[in-house]
Amino acid sequence: MTPNDPVISIGRPLRTHKPPSYLKDYHVSIARSNSSSSTRQGSNVILLQSIKARLYGQFHTKDLGSLKYFLGIEVARSSRGLYLCQRKYTLDILDDCGLTGARPSEFPMEQNLKLSNSTGAILSDPSPYRRLVGRLIYLTVTRPDIVHTVNILSQFMHQPRQPHLDAAHRLIHYLKGSPGQGIFLHSQSDLALKAFCDSDWASYPMTQRSTTGYCIFLGSSPISWKTKKQTTVSRSSAEAEYRSMAVATCELTWLSFLLRDLGMPLTTPVPLYCDNQAALHIAANPVFHERSGGYAGSGGVATDWKPMELRRAQLLVTR
Repeated sequence: MTPNDPVISIGRPLRTHKPPSYLKDYHVSIARSNSSSSTRQGSNVILLQSIKARLYGQFHTKDLGSLKYFLGIEVARSSRGLYLCQRKYTLDILDDCGLTGARPSEFPMEQNLKLSNSTGAILSDPSPYRRLVGRLIYLTVTRPDIVHTVNILSQFMHQPRQPHLDAAHRLIHYLKGSPGQGIFLHSQSDLALKAFCDSDWASYPMTQRSTTGYCIFLGSSPISWKTKKQTTVSRSSAEAEYRSMAVATCELTWLSFLLRDLGMPLTTPVPLYCDNQAALHIAANPVFHERSGGYAGSGGVATDWKPMELRRAQLLVTR
């Protein structure tokens, strides 16, 4: 063994009372000495081979080669990066719905469509709708473009109606036009975070709650996206946008800690982009402002936000 070879040990946790039967019940320790940049690539190959050899000695495993298909996710690899899509999974959804020959649609949902839980006939058998929406939720793993629509459809799982099923079929028509669309993870992009957030004020007619949406990039690769109904009612569009910024800030904070634990700490501030000027002014100066739209609480700031969360939003936002 040379000084640059990795030292690997596989053992069981000390606090277990019986022999573990799964790989997750073991801990793997990897220790490496410092190596020069010229031998770094060779050391990575040696490290990978050593980990495989130790795993082969502990478990009945098999090397399947490069990743191509896993849990419905197709992986295409090139020198530029990885392309992830769920084409076969999407085609299976179309086949199960009987819409393989349907006409493609350019948009996942009709503009300004407001679904409610009181209009339309109740479906006699809600199982197909629930099964369809459940499969669409898993499809959002590689399809950020349908996250908002799927979020709306999932609000009516308890008692779906005919307009909800029609909106779900409209989404299937959209998927028919782009079954192989996915995300591309660049291999040469920089390791810098940036985020975009937005909100839809009072988009739910039943509760008058707003919708929060954000998308976070690591370099030029999307790594996190989400659309969620806000927990409280926002009294203005600026308040809804500011709440969206606060949620995106929490996700950015968690990702920054994750990158630091992986040995890639952030060295530059993380920009958070928002298109609402009132929310930007409030984030830059969190005191009472005439554009705040009548916030409840002292100082014009909503009382259910933590001061540290407001401070992080102030530090991360880029105007």
